[in-house]
Amino acid sequence: MKVIAGLGNPGNEYNFTRHNFGFLALDFYAKLRGFTWKEDKKYRVLYFKDGDTLFIKPQTFYNDVGQSFELIRNYYKLEPKDFLIICDDFNLEFGQIRFRERGSAGGNNGLKSTISHFGTDDFPRLRLGTGNDNLRQRIGDIDFVLSKFTDHERGNLPQILKNIADFIEKY
Repeated sequence: MKVIAGLGNPGNEYNFTRHNFGFLALDFYAKLRGFTWKEDKKYRVLYFKDGDTLFIKPQTFYNDVGQSFELIRNYYKLEPKDFLIICDDFNLEFGQIRFRERGSAGGNNGLKSTISHFGTDDFPRLRLGTGNDNLRQRIGDIDFVLSKFTDHERGNLPQILKNIADFIEKY
């Protein structure tokens, strides 16, 4: 079994924020494939299953996603390498997609939580660029990751989300 996890914060107030790019990517994929999210309170996730792949959106807050991953990992007896974590990255240009088999958290608190709970950084991750240096410098990092995409960025989201969905399909 494989797990593909999109990172984000639960709650409608976080829809279309940069930190919820992982949720947005999986929502787009689910819509394309005709899947509906179900809730599992025990594991604190929204999920759907496609064959032997479990897609999840943790319902903890972003900085605590490792809790859900650890519960799922223990239940299914998975290795960290069985997870693909999809997260935002403000150090990448908006729309850039970067896949790595392993690596540091690079300042991403969701990846820090995952590394802490897995006890390793040896798991795949797909980083989704949200970079907008002008806006980030004006409002600071915390407000930036919780900010909504600009109108211009939202106009580019359909193509970016399609590219992400294509990657997931091949993965």
